[in-house]
This record gives sequence, structure tokens and C-alpha cells, in this order.
Amino acid sequence: MDIARSLALIESLCAQEFPAAYGRTEHGESGPGYHIAALRTSGDFWEGDGTEREETEAQYEADRDGLGERLTERWGPPQAFSLYSVLERAMDGEDMAEPWGVLSNHVPDVQLWRSAESGRWVALGVSQWDKELPFQLLAVVTETDPP
Repeated sequence: MDIARSLALIESLCAQEFPAAYGRTEHGESGPGYHIAALRTSGDFWEGDGTEREETEAQYEADRDGLGERLTERWGPPQAFSLYSVLERAMDGEDMAEPWGVLSNHVPDVQLWRSAESGRWVALGVSQWDKELPFQLLAVVTETDPP
């Protein structure tokens, strides 16, 4: 993972306007009040005993933490934010604000900062849709407060 490129993308997302409607972008997706960018995606589909998957998961978490250290230098320590309760509430029929609702389907938790420059929330998380699908390191920029 290229940390400098990831930081530049996050800074760019903090400065960009949000679209009026949901749509795919060159880096992921955006919608009213948020941008989600895939900073890194594994190319693997998983089979076997799971050892290789566990190693890949650990690497993606290490990449998130390494990038998180650079964001901490800028904005201070992150909040650790579990998305489990968001998923549970959504499954109970509560309408969850985006991007939090969609993230809770595949990202168990995020590191969360408030950008001093833009006032927007910046989150890093590791996407884990299903055991057969690839991992993604995601950056989220949003003006929507976490639920």
C-alpha cells in the first residue's frame, strides 16, 4: 500500500463536494454526504483451511493501522467505533443514515477522526463481505455524524 497516495486521496475526498445522488466513482462510491474509497483490494478468493485468509486479514489491519498513525499525527487519536450496533439496528428495521448503514454490512469497526480542516468525519476500516470475497481497506469521508 502506498501511504502517500492514500493520504492524498483522503485529502482530496475531504475537499470534494458530495454528489446529489448515489453513484460509482473511480475509487469506490459516493452519495449525498459521503465518499467511500477502496484504498487497497486483495485479489484473492479464499479456499482451504483459512490460514492464508487470516494472514491477509492481519496485513490489511496492519495497513489500516499504519495509515491511521499518519492521520493521528494530523488530527489526534482516533475513536474506535464498532458498527455492530448499527447493523443490529438496521436489521431491526431502523433507517440508518449513509454511509453508516451500508458500511455496517461488511465493515465490523472503523477508526474515526474529525478533520480539523474540513470538519468532516474520516474513517478507515477493513471490509470483510464474506469469507470467499476479497478484503478491502476503505477510507470514508462524510459529513454525517456516526449513529
